[in-house]
Amino acid sequence: MAFSVKFWGVRGSIACSGPRTARYGGNTSSIEVRCGERVLLFDAGTGFRYLGHALASSGPLDADLFLTHTHFDHVAGLPFFKPFFQPENRFRLWAGHLGERMTLRRVLGEFMMSPLFPVPPQVFRARMEYREFRAGETLKPAPDVAVRTTALNHPDGATGYRVDYAGRSVCYLTDTEHVPGAPDRNILELIAGADLVIYDSMYTDAEYETYTGWGHSTWQEGVRLCREAGAKRLCVFHHDPEHDDDMLDGIALEVERQMPGSVVAKDGLVLNLD
Repeated sequence: MAFSVKFWGVRGSIACSGPRTARYGGNTSSIEVRCGERVLLFDAGTGFRYLGHALASSGPLDADLFLTHTHFDHVAGLPFFKPFFQPENRFRLWAGHLGERMTLRRVLGEFMMSPLFPVPPQVFRARMEYREFRAGETLKPAPDVAVRTTALNHPDGATGYRVDYAGRSVCYLTDTEHVPGAPDRNILELIAGADLVIYDSMYTDAEYETYTGWGHSTWQEGVRLCREAGAKRLCVFHHDPEHDDDMLDGIALEVERQMPGSVVAKDGLVLNLD
């Protein structure tokens, strides 16, 4: 009945390295959710490569990868994920933001295309299944796991997820922009009563006005949403590459003060929900 979340990449927009970001990490979005024996993966940023190293010796794998969207920072790790090259593995790749414009198979084919990338997705040896859905649907990756979805406010679209398992819940909401003073009703409905909400906190409220229309939110809005929805714990996620470790330390102190038990995500962090 174990239920846990592990963070493999917590940055937004572009990976960053160096001493200023060493403690929280510089890899882009990738998280691993364990629902008992079931493995659910969310986003495939540069942190996805390190997750692949950890899973490569665990096979055979039968897992699901849920993409919020397909902007580069959320798929950059896909070609470097070792388990995709192991024929004994099986993966279902899900996307709910494309609508009728394009299929996920085509998106990844054009992403891994010369001269942008030297080999196509056909090099993967695992059994790869590409599944589109409409944001708002509830998905069932396993009989005892429900994944609810909602549309997010982001250029080209994005999808938010809620995983319900064993009486607990975790929500993953990244790359979404709020409207000041008007809580997003889709998000409030999805996170109602949730045990953990991982939320797009690219900016602070003070910074947000400069970046209106860019498709991102703030940690303060995450606090406001969690309070209104009765969610228990907030995890600040998708850090701006310019937010160094010292700044994130300050945010961690403030978010703990405003919503005790809440945390700022960092590479390698494990949160248990059981």
